[in-house]
Amino acid sequence: MMVAALSSFGLPGGLGLIHGLSVLVLVMIPRGILQARRGNIAAHRRTMSLTYLSLAVAGMFTLLPGRLLGSWLFG
Repeated sequence: MMVAALSSFGLPGGLGLIHGLSVLVLVMIPRGILQARRGNIAAHRRTMSLTYLSLAVAGMFTLLPGRLLGSWLFG
């Protein structure tokens, strides 16, 4: 997830909402790891679920018409 979030900043086309979600992922993953190390498994599970959901939403935004990946896949 970290690699996918970081790689979003190297794509052409400028910054947008997708990059905001990528920043969220970059903040939440270390937070989730810290929660797990402290033994707060419920908070870790919630943090990781929301982080995954954020990255999935960002991935769906890349398929919108007019976006590079959406144009490649759907013409």
